[in-house]
Amino acid sequence: MNEGERHWRITDSEVVIDTPWLRLRRDRVDLPSGRTIEGYYVRESRGFAVIFALTPSGEVPLVRQYKHGVGEVVLELPAGMIDAGESPQAAAVRELREETGYVAPALEHVATFLTDPTHSDARMHLFLARDAVPSGEQDLDPTEEIDVELVPLDALAALLEDGSIRVSHHVAAIHTVLNALHGEHARPPRMR
Repeated sequence: MNEGERHWRITDSEVVIDTPWLRLRRDRVDLPSGRTIEGYYVRESRGFAVIFALTPSGEVPLVRQYKHGVGEVVLELPAGMIDAGESPQAAAVRELREETGYVAPALEHVATFLTDPTHSDARMHLFLARDAVPSGEQDLDPTEEIDVELVPLDALAALLEDGSIRVSHHVAAIHTVLNALHGEHARPPRMR
């Protein structure tokens, strides 16, 4: 199968839900086999930034917050949606400061992941923020209640193993950065 034969052709598309929380598109697509799918739904997204910050003393600021989709409080890396017209790196700088009150002299792009390519066009942009330091208080959105926890770098693996951190893309992000920091694996490809 050559590259051109793999793609589905969109013959009609309509946004059916458009809110600050969710944008959902319904496509009519023709498959290479000649079949047609009348209603294939795709969640549209500008993507989001995830930040693995590391303090000079070797601690990682994690955030604990309620996630309504699962109805639970979860522990994860600071992260947030990319605003319209904002670069992934600018979103990472903003989200780190807003959610944790920390800033870093520079951010390094580590990888970009597809989060759910079957149902969404979202990309997760992972950044490493070395030498992160507190700069003041959090600047949370009105809907956010976030507790910051400083975790020693060498304790992160145990939090993954015991299930304390279980949001899949945050687990992948932490493993990716730990591997990069320890030089165990080559970096994943940087996707468009």
